[in-house]
Amino acid sequence: MSEDFPKPQIPKIPQKHQNSFLYVLIVALVITSLYFFFSSPKSVIEKVPLNTFIENVNQGQVTKIEVNGNRINFSTKKDGVIDYYTVKEPSATLNDLLKDAPLQIVSSIDTEIVDTQATSFWRDLLISLIPFALIIVFFMFMMRQAQNSNNQAISFGKSRARLSDDSANKRTTFANVAGAKEAKEELAEIVDFLKHPKKYLSIGAKIPKGVILIGPPGCGKTLLARAVAGEADVPFFNISGSEFVEMFVGVGASRVRDLFKRAKRNAPCIIFIDEIDAVGRHRGAGLGGGHDEREQTLNQILTEMDGFEQGTNVIVIAATNRPDVLDPALLRPGRFDRRIVVDQPDIKDREEILKVHSRNKPLDKTVDLLKIAQQTPGFSGADLENLMNEAAILTARQNKRKISMQAIENSIEKVVMGPERKSRVMSKEEKRITAYHEAGHAIVGYYSPKCDPIHKISIISRGMSLGATWFLPEEDKHLNSRSKYMSELSALMGGYTSEELIFGEMTTGASNDLERASLIARRMVKEFGMSKLGPIIYGESEQEVFLGKDFNRMRNYSEKIAAQIDDEVEKILKTAYESAQLILKKHQPVLHKIAENLLQKETLTHEEFMAFFEKSPPKKIA
Repeated sequence: MSEDFPKPQIPKIPQKHQNSFLYVLIVALVITSLYFFFSSPKSVIEKVPLNTFIENVNQGQVTKIEVNGNRINFSTKKDGVIDYYTVKEPSATLNDLLKDAPLQIVSSIDTEIVDTQATSFWRDLLISLIPFALIIVFFMFMMRQAQNSNNQAISFGKSRARLSDDSANKRTTFANVAGAKEAKEELAEIVDFLKHPKKYLSIGAKIPKGVILIGPPGCGKTLLARAVAGEADVPFFNISGSEFVEMFVGVGASRVRDLFKRAKRNAPCIIFIDEIDAVGRHRGAGLGGGHDEREQTLNQILTEMDGFEQGTNVIVIAATNRPDVLDPALLRPGRFDRRIVVDQPDIKDREEILKVHSRNKPLDKTVDLLKIAQQTPGFSGADLENLMNEAAILTARQNKRKISMQAIENSIEKVVMGPERKSRVMSKEEKRITAYHEAGHAIVGYYSPKCDPIHKISIISRGMSLGATWFLPEEDKHLNSRSKYMSELSALMGGYTSEELIFGEMTTGASNDLERASLIARRMVKEFGMSKLGPIIYGESEQEVFLGKDFNRMRNYSEKIAAQIDDEVEKILKTAYESAQLILKKHQPVLHKIAENLLQKETLTHEEFMAFFEKSPPKKIA
């Protein structure tokens, strides 16, 4: 049920590169070098005395003369190019120098007067301006860097909230949220208020300032908040609680002020703070003293929510899966007026969620989404989305065009237990022990009262387990009785007891079963009052423990009571063990048949398992 937020389409200001001064300097040097390269003579010209030049002219050896101010460049018949030069007096002219030369020779020489006054002026001007230009560019670069530093210092305290694009074609609405009917009904009032605020204000109803969504991860809290903004067609500011807090004191509070300031300018709108427990934990926990950055951020949030002006249509929606650690001042009326619980989806909700996540996936005719919903108790919306995606990946890997029921069931096992361990090769003895272990679970569960029906038995290694026995509940249950727990404990002891009965000793394969059984038995005694100790809760809930609380408060009973708790836990587990032992001894022939069948097929379905009991209906043993 979770979706990613679309990236806001806010125009961005292009940023200058930090090394722009270096680039400008390099370009200037390259231009200067090219200029001097092309303006310099292409060949080396030899300097000769002035009388040598006159003698060459008189002898008819000069073919071309180029007068450039006081400099005379000339070429000879030998080379044909200008490769000599000489320097004359400023007052002397070319005619004065060649007055004694034969007129016929002088007239045959190609003579050219070059006016280099303008060219040299611009060249000298350019050469003189280049250093000043570089100095100006340097100072401009330093000023820009200083300005950027100031802007960064100012923007450091700005809010990092992302504004969703209202013009997006795909707007999230309640139609995109499967299940969570009660939560959608509660949030529909918020939508109606944002659309028609005058209807509520006219009869004196106050604006609900805050709504907090409470529920386990993956149940669609973020999706519901987006759906509220989509239904109301208002701006939606999204930010995580961890984005407020920085290493510098006061930054979080500054960002909170800027966020609420932006929200008031865009009212009516919605502010969504995800994982608010990152900044909303109990104050005074002994961490950081009064200058704790997290506490200052929380104080600013409390102040802003309590300081809303009348008629400001800004609603804060927060989400958390740890409501027990939130500060009481954050949850009081006037701040978060509504507390909406988004619980795990039931069987009908799971079926609707599966329909949503299978819209763009080709399903085979054999796929029964209701049966899949029955096989996935405790799955959240995110888990179901992942399940359908794994089924699609598995189908594509097998080069099939439609997702089959078998692919989805295999994906359920992969999501819960991990991928199939084909590389793990078990010996015949280990495989036989695993078969009897899983068969023991199944038979004890079948004959135990109030135990869920067997769905599947497998000795295929997945994840960390060598096999698995699946118990499929017929319906979602919210209350469990003592007899229900005792049936589950007996089924958990079935594998341990089967190994002891058949092989005369136990293996490490039952360690996880014993761990789960011990946890259930201890909770029955300490939390549920299902023992001779009576209706008393011993010890505080572990969910209330977080950094800063006194861990010694976990135990609120004496050593005498602790010993009695251990005795009661031992009695419960011993009773479950004896029940499993009695069942397996009575039905030992069936145990052998099912184990041998598992060794051949590796997997037994519900129908194949029930075929062993058609002639003898189950007699429940208490």
